[in-house]
Amino acid sequence: MTTAPIVVDRPSLTGGRRVTVHRHGRDEILGTAYSDHDLVVFFEGAGVAEPEAVLDDPQWVEWRGGPAHEFSAA
Repeated sequence: MTTAPIVVDRPSLTGGRRVTVHRHGRDEILGTAYSDHDLVVFFEGAGVAEPEAVLDDPQWVEWRGGPAHEFSAA
């Protein structure tokens, strides 16, 4: 795999970040996260074991367009 399977996009103009996971050969939108807790819930739903442990692992999560863990409006 050349990129992380989970992408957290830049914060939107109204706050929150879109989260997608690449699995089964396609990208699937998991939802909009407004906190790390939201990410953990999305990751659990996607079947990630120990979701808290992968938040800062670049092999699992790619944070795009803004600092990691920042969800405020752009």
